[in-house]
Amino acid sequence: MELTASNLEQYLAIALVVFADGFFGIIGGIKREGFKTYKSLKILKTLIFWVIMITIILSIEKGFDGVNWLSETLIVPFLVFQLASIIKNASMAGFITNDLMNILLDKIDKHKGNRKV
Repeated sequence: MELTASNLEQYLAIALVVFADGFFGIIGGIKREGFKTYKSLKILKTLIFWVIMITIILSIEKGFDGVNWLSETLIVPFLVFQLASIIKNASMAGFITNDLMNILLDKIDKHKGNRKV
C-alpha cells in the first residue's frame, strides 16, 4: 500500500491515458463499425497489464539502489504512444479536425518532419 500511495501520480497517469484513449476509441469505433465488446475489453486488459508493470517496476526501484530511473525509462514511452493514440482516436471520433491532429502529431514527433496539412 505504501508503494502505491507514494507513487499515486504514476498510477493515475497510466489510468488516465488508457481510459482517455479507450473513450475516444470507443466513440470512433461506434461511428465507424458499431460497438464491439471485445475491443472495449482491451481497455481493461491494457490497464491491468500496465498497473502490474508499474507495480513490478516500482518494487524493483524500492529494492535496489541506483535504479530510480527505471520507471521513467519504461513508462514515459508508453505514455507518449498513448497520447498519440488519443489524438488519432479523438480525430476519428470527430472531436478534433484532421488538420489539428496533424499539427499536434507534428509537435510530438518532430524528427519525421511535417505532414501536409
